[in-house]
Amino acid sequence: MTAPVRVSDLVARIEAEIAELQAAEKATVEDRRAVELDQQSVGRLSRMDALQVQAMALEQSRRRSQRLTALKAALRRAGEGELGICQECGDDIAAGRLALDPATLRCVSCARGV
Repeated sequence: MTAPVRVSDLVARIEAEIAELQAAEKATVEDRRAVELDQQSVGRLSRMDALQVQAMALEQSRRRSQRLTALKAALRRAGEGELGICQECGDDIAAGRLALDPATLRCVSCARGV
């Protein structure tokens, strides 16, 4: 049997992940900027590489934004005393599931659709 997860531990993990994601977002600002298409300064292949880097950085930013939204919602649920409670059935979410992802919304049964 696994030990119960303390809400304070989950909140600390959530806050640490939020800080990490925000730092990553700041660190990749340059990669997300528009690529200049100046034929004189950059060759065609270099522009293609720059466009690919930009596209990947934009997608990573989109995913970070989604995760940040989920984490901030989890913090709100923690403040309301609802962190770790399934949003569908109202049962407790297993400690192991919360340990894997403290922002999870559903218990295993509801996530499977059982």
